[in-house]
Amino acid sequence: MADDKQGRDEQADDEKRRQREWMQEEARTRSDEEEPMRVDPSERLGDLDEALKSHDYPATTTELVEAYSEYELETQGGKKSLEDVLSATDDQIYDSAEDVHRRILGLIGR
Repeated sequence: MADDKQGRDEQADDEKRRQREWMQEEARTRSDEEEPMRVDPSERLGDLDEALKSHDYPATTTELVEAYSEYELETQGGKKSLEDVLSATDDQIYDSAEDVHRRILGLIGR
């Protein structure tokens, strides 16, 4: 191909076509895979998300378990109470709802 505007345009068009074909093939290949767990963290924590946002910080693991132990979380292994999820950790101090959020998501994502 000549190194001119038309040649470069044709190369770009070919690349776009190859990319589109690759994406279509990838979609066909993945069509039989199981759906992953919901990605939106607030959906995975449900009502607990709002409760954690309204909690006073800093807070310890023990305080959070005492306040919210009845909340159930969707994990890869099924539903578990917040108490069950956090019982695997040492007593920690959380400075914000986001800190707790990250810790919980790390624990239930295993």
